[in-house]
This record gives sequence, C-alpha cells and structure tokens, in this order.
Amino acid sequence: MQFTPSKNIPAKVVALPALPSSEDGLRRYLQEIARFPVLTPKEEYDLSKRWKDDGDVSAAHRLVTSHLRLVAKIAFKFRGYGLPMNELIAEGNIGMMQAVKRFEPDKGFRLATYAIWWIKAAIQEYILRSWSMVKVGSSATQKRLFFNLRKLKNKIGAHDANLTNEQITEIAETLEVDKQDVIDMNQRMSGQDVYLNSMASADGEEEKIAFLADMSDNQETQLANAQEKNNMRNLLKRALSKLNPRERDIILRRRLKEEPDTLEDLSQAYNISRERVRQIEVKAFEKLQKEMTGEAA
Repeated sequence: MQFTPSKNIPAKVVALPALPSSEDGLRRYLQEIARFPVLTPKEEYDLSKRWKDDGDVSAAHRLVTSHLRLVAKIAFKFRGYGLPMNELIAEGNIGMMQAVKRFEPDKGFRLATYAIWWIKAAIQEYILRSWSMVKVGSSATQKRLFFNLRKLKNKIGAHDANLTNEQITEIAETLEVDKQDVIDMNQRMSGQDVYLNSMASADGEEEKIAFLADMSDNQETQLANAQEKNNMRNLLKRALSKLNPRERDIILRRRLKEEPDTLEDLSQAYNISRERVRQIEVKAFEKLQKEMTGEAA
C-alpha cells in the first residue's frame, strides 16, 4: 500500500508493509508492524511539524507506520462482520493516512487520539458499502442498529440466531428503533461469522484467531495508552465546557452514560418534545466533535 497523491502525500513515497492475503500472512503482517517503534510525544510532534510545515514525506511515513498496530487493533474489533481482515486493515490504514494529513500538532493532543476517529470511520464506511443489505444511503438509525446489534445481543445473552419477543423489545427500546427493524437486521446478520472465529481443527476447541501473533501491548505502549486516556479525558472535559448547561446535560445522559437515558426521559425532564431533544443532542455532539478534533473555527 502507498500513500495517495496530494499535500496530499506523494505517491512515490515508500510503501507500507504488504497486507496479508491469508491467515498465515496476517500473522506475519502483525509481527512485521510490531517492529515499528512507538514514538515519544516529542518525536511525534517534531515529525508532525516537519510534515505539516515542510511537506517531509519521510516524516509522514514514520507517523503512519508507528500507528499501524493501532489500526490493526481497531480493525480486529470489526471482525464479526464477515469481511476479510486484510480489507478491514487496508481501509483502516487509509483512515490513518487521512488523520496524518489533517493532524494539527499544535492543538495539544496526541495523534492516536485524533486518528481513532478517522480509522473507525473508514472501516465502518467500508463495512456499510460491502454489506449488500445495508445501503450507503441507509438512515443513521439503521447504521446505529447495524453496529450495535451484536454487542447488545451479547450483553443480554441472546446467542441464538432467533431472538425472543422480550429480547427484541429490549433491543428496540435501548436503540430507540422499531421492533421490525431489529427483526430484519438480526435475520440479515445471522450466520455471518468471520473465518478467524472458526475452529482451528475439526476436533479442536480453539479458534483460529488464538494462533495469531500476540497483540498485547508492551510496557511502553501501555504507558503511552494511559497517557492517551488521560489526555482524552482532559480534552473531553474542555470540549464539554464549551457547551451550554442543557447541551452538556443531554450529551452526558445520552452519549456518556453506561445506560443512556431515552429521548422520552429527557423530553419529560426539560418539558420539550422528543424531536427537540434529538436536535439538541445532534447539534451538541457536532460541537463536541469539532472541539475534540481541532476543527472548531
């Protein structure tokens, strides 16, 4: 894989490690990208400035390759959608390149914090394009259902292909969608297990993914991740402070609670319509995103 042209990054830049075409290739790829060193905050800042100010392609290349493990880790979280891991990683790498191209090092947060948004977005859009039953023009509600159904099924212990009426009702109420939407999406997604989750042998008890290279973080990476979480918390706190009290309360209760409040709950609390609550939530979330990604005016 190569960077695509523009300042944009010139196409003649050194290629990234070859993406795997098989499970054995995936193991080798993970081992190869593990050799790229984790950058210190100063190294990351200096490289980002060299790329942004001087167009130094080698600096951009180092920024991308030092985060390939992050891309792979995120891509693995989407392996339950029946798509080849090499394709998910490839799309994630494109998102990583976009993050490097747009990153503003003087905003005060780390590249990984910013890149997570781009990596996930690239992978999710690819999944939506690839699944024949989910059209590109599908509603935000359908997309939310698509990406949360598996997690909710696991949470309530719904491991069978068919859901009970109680389980359908619980999922529909949690995601605020129609019951029929839950039924339809569940039928479409049933039986779509990725090959890495299949058994390694006919009489074995371990899945093939168990034989991949160890993706656990070393001590240096764990320390960097802890720093990232702290930076992320501070960044979120500053971004939330930009919202007015009602926007902040709605975002906290709708997006940041383990068990989010429903639109009806907030409608009654503020004596406004459910639609008005939804509009405030969307506007507040957009403001929050702009603050956290450094795109605020």
